[in-house]
Parts: sequence; structure tokens; C-alpha cells
Amino acid sequence: MTTTKSHTEVHEANNVEFRKAPEHFFKSQPGTGYITSYEQYKTMYKQSIEDPETFFGKMANEFLDWDRPFTKVKSGTLEHGDVAWFVNGELNASYNCVDRHALTNPDKTALIYEADDEKENRIITYGELLRQVCKVAGVLKSWGVQKGDVVAIYMPMIPETLVAMLAVARIGAIHSVVFAGFSAGSLKDRVENAGCKVIITCEEGKRGGKVIHSKKIVDEGLHCVNSVEKVLVFARTGNLEVPMQRGRDFWWHEETAKQRAYLPPVTCNAEDPLFLLYTSGSTGTPKGVVHSTAGYLLGAAMTTRYIFDLHPEDVLFTAGDVGWITGHTYALYGPLALGAASIIFESTPAYPDYGRYWRIIERYRATHFYVAPTALRLIKRVGEAEIDKYDISSLRVLGSVGEPIAPDLWEWYNEKIGKNNCAICDTYWQTESGSHFIAPMAGAVPAKPGSASVPFFGVDAVIIDPVTGKELEGNDVAGVLAVRSPWPSMARSVWNNHSHYLNTYMNVYPGHYFTGDGAGRDNDGYYWIRGRVDDVVNVSGHRLSTAEIEATLSTHDGVAEAAVIGINDDLTGQAIVAFVSLKKITHVDDPTEEMEDDSPEELRRELIFLVRGEIGPFASPKAIIAVKDLPKTRSGKIMRRVLRKIASNEADQLGDLSTLADPDVVPSIVESVNKQFLKFKK
Repeated sequence: MTTTKSHTEVHEANNVEFRKAPEHFFKSQPGTGYITSYEQYKTMYKQSIEDPETFFGKMANEFLDWDRPFTKVKSGTLEHGDVAWFVNGELNASYNCVDRHALTNPDKTALIYEADDEKENRIITYGELLRQVCKVAGVLKSWGVQKGDVVAIYMPMIPETLVAMLAVARIGAIHSVVFAGFSAGSLKDRVENAGCKVIITCEEGKRGGKVIHSKKIVDEGLHCVNSVEKVLVFARTGNLEVPMQRGRDFWWHEETAKQRAYLPPVTCNAEDPLFLLYTSGSTGTPKGVVHSTAGYLLGAAMTTRYIFDLHPEDVLFTAGDVGWITGHTYALYGPLALGAASIIFESTPAYPDYGRYWRIIERYRATHFYVAPTALRLIKRVGEAEIDKYDISSLRVLGSVGEPIAPDLWEWYNEKIGKNNCAICDTYWQTESGSHFIAPMAGAVPAKPGSASVPFFGVDAVIIDPVTGKELEGNDVAGVLAVRSPWPSMARSVWNNHSHYLNTYMNVYPGHYFTGDGAGRDNDGYYWIRGRVDDVVNVSGHRLSTAEIEATLSTHDGVAEAAVIGINDDLTGQAIVAFVSLKKITHVDDPTEEMEDDSPEELRRELIFLVRGEIGPFASPKAIIAVKDLPKTRSGKIMRRVLRKIASNEADQLGDLSTLADPDVVPSIVESVNKQFLKFKK
């Protein structure tokens, strides 16, 4: 059978050495980086916490252009949920991301479009972007879209999607981007909740060589929706034969041709909503997280500059979709606010082959690469041989997003992609935070593989004892991660449901923002994210972190990924159930058959003994279930609530599955549970 690696060797937080950025890190840039030392970071961080008015007042004037100066930097409290930043200030996000760069350097590259079919790639300059944004904004204005109206955008990862977002912002309206992989029902829920008057979409999309019938999905989603008056349709594939409803549906190319190439931006208050982004829970309808204009934009710009050390001449490749917060902040608003170039990637890392990412980096000399560990694990497993075929020496900063990156994957990322020459930024943040919470600053803050590292400016992070609700002082502590004071890019509310916002984030630990995540702070003051606090299992009085058990299982050479959940147990209160995908099952259809071929009981015994040896007998799983794949969101997070429901024989109560990257994995998991667990449980 297979051998195992030491859990302690891979995952011991306090004994992981610091990793500094390479000595030559700044040599590709004129002068020095924005943050050049750990001491400089600590000095700036201290001021951001102790004197946020001075610190962020200066930053707001440095990073943003204002139509009207703000009269007060910050007001309100977390406890009352009435936080406001840059009071009475006025500006426009579209102007800050487009006009000011187009007016000074219209020929500079803004967007680099890497299409599904590489023959369709194109580059959009800031001057071109301004003209396109103004024309779409003109269409919306001619349709009566006004400041404060919500416009839904249901489009693939193409430049026109970003054009649409900026056009909505230009006229002071609010964009609500719905990921183009969502079903008609999920789209309908979001459109109805926001009361959208207009939807912008395309007739078809393309991904991985396959055609996606976007307009058909929109038509189905709009059935019996009364708020939508107009639909603007971009011809992505050129199929002009799709059904168009007279008086409601209009072609992008026809309507924009009627508009002027310049439309003045509408002045917005700093606290006016810029966008809604919907998140899903285990029950109820999706919730629209509301982000403000100035605070969000400042957070996007500051984190992009200071954490990624992004300069105007750099090229940022964020391999994420604008249907999610990562794409909003680090494919659009962050890089464009700084006048840099952003790569917009429509396809998948496996199409037409596993060299796709590296061709993109080579082709455009990308300096920054930002991707989820899920994609890295896929490439490590099946596409590693492609890496050395391409020149990716232009890379200077590597980012990780969506989940904590395991130390062994961090090392692989550093060696295989970074060639030991790049700074690596493992970033921890949320849709609600708007921008990075905790991350090492490239070239300045030393990194520890597996640790999110240190808080960003203005993020007053604390660890709370979940039993007493008290803050835990000093280092070498573990508990619940919270934030003690407001920061500019934090979400302001949930659309039309402020009480839910307060109850979810502010009332759990009064005076704090509740992240919902467990974390530890080690002896060096570095933070280690331990997963959602509802993913803590209480077995016979022992509170166990599912993330710790997962990390142990993942050290087994035969395990590709692991997810651990707790279910009710009459004897112990809760019992541990582990789901594992095996490295070998990429070649077979049925993971249970593969386990039978490889002596399933022997493998299960090895995994149980591994957990017993590394954590303790009380942490032994009651069942270990082999599955083809785990249920994940498109950002790479495992949806453990789905596994919990299935293992509890409640597969008919799974709730909202709209954020799953591949909903088809659910039936196969149900089958595996029925075959391997429930029949024995009965």
C-alpha cells in the first residue's frame, strides 16, 4: 500500500520557516516597490489602526480623483451597522478606472482578452475602453436607467462584460453581475430580489470549446418576472438568429451605434452603492451584498498596489470570473483604478490543453498571476509536464485565492511556477470584505507556506474565544476570527434586508465584524485560517477542527482531496464522516470500484490509523467515503453543508446549489454515501 508523510512535518504552524521574496524582486521595476520592508508595513499598519482618519484620508486623496472633497473620513460603528467612509465626498468609479487614464495615455493597454478560441484574442486600450463604456452608458440612459437603479449582467468573461459594469457605474446605477454558469432559476431569484429594470447578456457564450445558450437561459429566467423592461444582447458568437422579443430585446451593436462616443460620468456620493453581489446560504434565497462606491474602490486599489506591488506598467492575470468578488476586485476595479493592464480569460486551464495558462503568461509577458488552489491542484495532478514548454520568466508575483493553500502546494507553486524567483501571496478575504483581509505584501512581508500571514491596513483582526466571546490576547491562540473596527471596503448591507446583515455579521460578537471563520495566531503573530466555525465537530466533548482532520488525511499519498463533516450521533453527540477523492480515480468512472480493486478496508484502516496517530483516537472518522469529486463553488471552496445533508440522509433538503461549479457531482455523492455508508448505518 501507499506511504504517508508526517502531518507534523507538513502542517506544524509555528515551525514553518519564514520565506522572504527573492533578492531580485524589485529589479524589474524602476526604483523600488511600494512597500519595501516588514518594518515599513508595521509602521503603516500601526497608523492605519490607531489613526484611521489621517491614514485613509491621505490614501483616499492619493488613490482616487474626487468631484467633491469629503468632509469627514469615517463615521458610525460596527455595532450599529451605520458605518460610512468619506462623508459628503463625491466621485465616479467609471471615471477613476477609465477616463483619467484614457485622457493621459489613450493608447495604453487596459484589457487583454484571451478568448476561448485563441484566434479571437484582442487588446483594448484605455481610449477604446472609454468610447465603448460611454456608448453602452448612453444606451442605458436612453432607456431611462437612472442613478440607483439595478442592472443585471449575465455574461461570460469577455471584455464587454467589464464594459457593461463600467457603463452602469458611469450613470450612477448599480450593477448586479450574475455568473454566466447559473441556471435560469438562480438568475430569476437574483433579478427579482434586486428589482432589475434591465439585463445585459449575450446571445451565446463559449467555454472549453462548447457553446452556452445564454440568451435562452435569460428568456427562461425572465418568465413571469415583471420588473425587467429591456434586455441588451451582445452578439458574442455572431448568431443573430436567436429569438428576440419585440420591444424588450435589443442588439448591443445596433443600439450602441446610435450613441455618442463620450458621455459625462454622473457624480455619486461616496456611500452610494456601486454594486450588488449575491451569496448563497443553506436556506432561503440568495442575499445581495451591497458595496459602496468610494470605500470599495479604495480598498480594491490599495490592496492591488500594496499586496501585489502592482505598477502601471504591469500585467495582472487574474484567472477568475467577474461573476465573483475576485473578478470584480482584481480583474476589473483594482488594476484599472491603478492604470495597469488586466487579462480577461474566457476559457478553462485545460482547453485546448493544460498549457493554456502558461501560453497566456508567455504571450503577454504577464507579471502577476492570481489563481485558486483548485486549479493548481488540477495542473499539478495532470498538467505539470506542460509548464516547462513556455517562458514564464516575466512573472514576479504569484497569488492564491479562494481557500488556504496547503504548504506542499505552496512549495510546488513556488518551485514549478515561480521558479523560486517570485513573491507568493496567499490571500484571505471574502465577498463581504470587498478586498484582501490578510495577506503578505509582495517583496516586503515574509511568507509562511500555509499561513495567510498578517492583516492589511485598517483590518484590526482579533481572535475571539467562541465560548466566552472574549478577545484572546497575545500569540499562540486559536478561536474565531473577527475584526474590531470598520475598514473602507467592507460591505454596507444586504439588499433590502439590513437586519440580516446585522444579525449575520455584527450581532454575533457585538462590536466586531464576524468572519464566520476559525483561525489561529502563531508565535510570530501570523494568522492561519482553519475554516468555517460551523465546521467544528464536537465528539464526546472534544471540539475538533474539520480542517485539521482534512489536512491529516491529505498527507496520505493516495488521497487527492478530503472533506470532513460532523453528523448527529446518539452516543457521542457528533460523529466524523470523511469524504475523500483518490488520486487514482481520475482514470476510472466509479471510485468505489477502484477502492475495491485496491483493498478498500486496508486503505480505510490506514487513513483511520493516520488520524489516530496524528490527532488522537477521538478524531477517528466513523466512516470514510470515496467519491469521484467533492462539491465545490467556482472559487474552489468545498460546500460541506451539502456533504453534511447527504450523510445525514437529508439529500432532499440540500437548499440552494446555484454556486456549485459542477452540480452533477451531487447525485454521484449521494450514490456513494448510500452504497458505502447509509446501508451500514441502518
